[in-house]
Amino acid sequence: MSRLPKVAVVGYPNVGKSTLVNRLSGTREAVVHEQSGVTRDRKEVEAEWNGRAFLLVDTGGVDVEEPGGLAEGVRGQARAALAEADLALLVVDARAGLRPGDAELARELRGGPLPVIVAANKVDEGAQVAAAAEFYGLGLGDPLPVSATQGLGTGDLLDLVAERLPGAAAEVDTAVRLAFIGRPNVGKSALVNRLLGEERVIVTPLAGTTRDAIDTRIEFDGRPVVLVDTAGLRRRTKVAGTIEYYAQLRSERAAERAAVAILVCDATEGIRSEDLRIAEMAMRRKCATVVALNKWDLQGGDLEDAQARVRRKLRQRPRVMAVSALTGRGVKRLVAEALGLADRAAERIPTPELNRFLGDLQALREPPAVRGRRLRMYYMAQFETAPPRFAIQVNDRSRVTRDYAYFLENRLRERYGLDGVPLVIDFKTSRGRR
Repeated sequence: MSRLPKVAVVGYPNVGKSTLVNRLSGTREAVVHEQSGVTRDRKEVEAEWNGRAFLLVDTGGVDVEEPGGLAEGVRGQARAALAEADLALLVVDARAGLRPGDAELARELRGGPLPVIVAANKVDEGAQVAAAAEFYGLGLGDPLPVSATQGLGTGDLLDLVAERLPGAAAEVDTAVRLAFIGRPNVGKSALVNRLLGEERVIVTPLAGTTRDAIDTRIEFDGRPVVLVDTAGLRRRTKVAGTIEYYAQLRSERAAERAAVAILVCDATEGIRSEDLRIAEMAMRRKCATVVALNKWDLQGGDLEDAQARVRRKLRQRPRVMAVSALTGRGVKRLVAEALGLADRAAERIPTPELNRFLGDLQALREPPAVRGRRLRMYYMAQFETAPPRFAIQVNDRSRVTRDYAYFLENRLRERYGLDGVPLVIDFKTSRGRR
């Protein structure tokens, strides 16, 4: 065990270090109690993730200002753990917010040689995720929201630990997944075959020919890409109890796993309400979307009118492109647009740039006053990608109106080319600022 890489788990008292060690290791080795200061000595617990074994070193809560020999002994044990470690895991309490003790620990870690991961613990439900953004101020990179008690985010944390440990360079599949989704018989399989240059998937005039999600790897302009052909999507009530129902479930899961959904519509019929419903499904599954009006060679309609309809009806505002699987028109441009969309969805916008955007936005249109008091926005940060998720510190989130939230979201899309990318924006009331 002494040859295994070590992860020193450190933090202020009562932030949930021992509970997190037990969760990550799948054991009950570390003693957990609601009373703070239970852990004093450092305890090594073996853990494994994706074939990678390592030691989690549980330490006592470090309060640099607490007097007494016992507190000093706990601090000494934590420093000894860090001295022997290959990676530091700083655990903070997202519910309590950023405290002076967190900042003191972060200052020590920033000056040391170890790579550091910040785990914002006690994020027990999705609505609390934005609380992690406050810990960007520690200057130790992106805080990862987790819940040691519920298990939320701990898989992502283990992925990050395994990636950061020495000698843990695992092969990563960099292929971008593009899922072709849409109603039956709009030409999804024909578009995939056009890109492949062969009849990789069966195409017939009969609706519902494709009954599974078919993955095919290609290289596009030097990039690995997975094209996913899917079964046509109908309303579930129309296919309940049939084989098409299970084919439809696979199609929805394919969209969930894809970086970008290419929503294929029939240009001879225009964009129908069912197409819009499918686009909404992709957005709910956090999938970036581009709309392909196929069969354009048969119906040269008004592309600008189609784009305007999509922008009115879909919050995500995806781009609409005219293509033809039969002639090949616009097909390569469609894939290039989808790959660009995947890249933009995976980008992280620097915090200083976002705060300049916030200042420009408030200068352009002053936030509304609600019940005689005006909304103030102080700070903006991005803490997730694919899809991008942002947190905005405000004086009172109850003053955020629906119209102003949409205005902010649309300006954000325009400024950073995020049309077609699902965005999550959390407004969080700043402590002590009203």
